[in-house]
Amino acid sequence: MPTWMQYAIVCPLIFLGGFLDAIAGGGGLISLPAYLIAGFPVHVSIGTNKLSSTIGTTITTWKFWKRGYIRPKLSLICALCALVGSSVGANIAMHLSDRVFKPLLLVILPLTALYVFRTKTIGASEKDALPPARTALICAAVALGMGTYDGFYGPGSGTFMLLLLTGAAHLSLNDAAGTTKVINLCSNIAALTTYLLNGQGNIPLGLTAGLFGIAGCSLGVRCFSQRGSRIVKPLIAVVLGICFVRVIWEMAAG
Repeated sequence: MPTWMQYAIVCPLIFLGGFLDAIAGGGGLISLPAYLIAGFPVHVSIGTNKLSSTIGTTITTWKFWKRGYIRPKLSLICALCALVGSSVGANIAMHLSDRVFKPLLLVILPLTALYVFRTKTIGASEKDALPPARTALICAAVALGMGTYDGFYGPGSGTFMLLLLTGAAHLSLNDAAGTTKVINLCSNIAALTTYLLNGQGNIPLGLTAGLFGIAGCSLGVRCFSQRGSRIVKPLIAVVLGICFVRVIWEMAAG
């Protein structure tokens, strides 16, 4: 069972992750490191994070649906691709040991952070709409590729999807945000199923943290705007820095 200290570390950070995810995606940049900082093994951290993320993302997706940010036909295509991609990514991750994963974290964490911090305001300018078939094809490719990444690891996937859907598929910021939530939800469900079936996840902590994620997501939806990502970048830097140092410490001690 998790200790009270682990709850105290994880739950506030999951709140911040949910807030960030609702605004600009990339909540996993905070939520996954939260479990690693609390001392859980990599696979347990990812599985538990998928549980709490699925709860928060479900609420956020529903709120975006109510606000008209989700295009049903396009989202259905993306959902199917995300389910396939995430299942593949999660199964790949399950075959990697902590000894392989931790060096990967030392590469993925700083590169992901660098990409986010170098990104200008998402959706700053509207682009001409593409033909529907081309839009659907690009969105499906994004859902498949980012679904695979999300199932394998995850942090930053929401931000990457927003950038790709606005930049490559020429979706508006609102449509891109809604589509991103659908992709995230489906990839989380597929990955969560894989991790739980393999016994990788702490259900009590994941459910409790999920409630904090819901609170953060609800606040984030209210604050949804193009400036949202600027609010949380300093928080991401602190959390990623702590996680990076912890991984190095554990590798040196091990």
